[in-house]
Amino acid sequence: MSEQPEPGAMSGNLITGGTSALLRLLYLASPALPVGAYAYSQGLEYAISASWVFDEESTFDWLQGIARRGVGSLDLPILLRLHRAWLRGEENQICRWTVRLIASRETKELRTEDLHLGRALARILAGLGMVEAQAWEQANPAFATLFALASARWNISEREGLCGYLWSWSENQVLAAVRLVPLGQSAAQRLLHRLIEAIPGLVDRAHMVEDDEIGSSAISQVMASALHETQYTRLFRS
Repeated sequence: MSEQPEPGAMSGNLITGGTSALLRLLYLASPALPVGAYAYSQGLEYAISASWVFDEESTFDWLQGIARRGVGSLDLPILLRLHRAWLRGEENQICRWTVRLIASRETKELRTEDLHLGRALARILAGLGMVEAQAWEQANPAFATLFALASARWNISEREGLCGYLWSWSENQVLAAVRLVPLGQSAAQRLLHRLIEAIPGLVDRAHMVEDDEIGSSAISQVMASALHETQYTRLFRS
């Protein structure tokens, strides 16, 4: 009688517990995840129309600046705290950091985007049988709220979760730049390669940020996002 594989594993050791977590992270970070992230440029569309961003190098400078002073200093530290709160069952902390993150979105478009992505991910996770996600379908979750929930329940480590979140943001922004600048596919791959190199350091820094140090100073992005709301022609919703 043949031996049955253990739960979470497949014959030939193709899938193990750790590999399962990695595959789940790839699922969460994939641009194919149907949350609608492709519809948002987070101010990049206006920055290009105003010629603040106009080629490969200026696109890199723009994205690197937001990664450091926006996503890296706001989203990642809060995502880390949300991940730990889900693991500990600290509902008050989950709500606290969710409210903090949404309140830190400085324009209507950025807030609307985060709420849309959060609810969309809540629906996906609820459909996959994650009962805790159901309550957030009609609430006001940040995308990071549900990303942290999925990471916690799928045994994705906090560091890998933060790397995946930042990678997902980077890829979506580069895909937007390909359409808007425009950039060729080779330029897009060079951009992603350069952005990847910075991810470990930004994740390390996010682990060292104190509660009262969390925040964004990506002022140009905020200006671009606000001005995008009245931009005459638009491909993207932010």
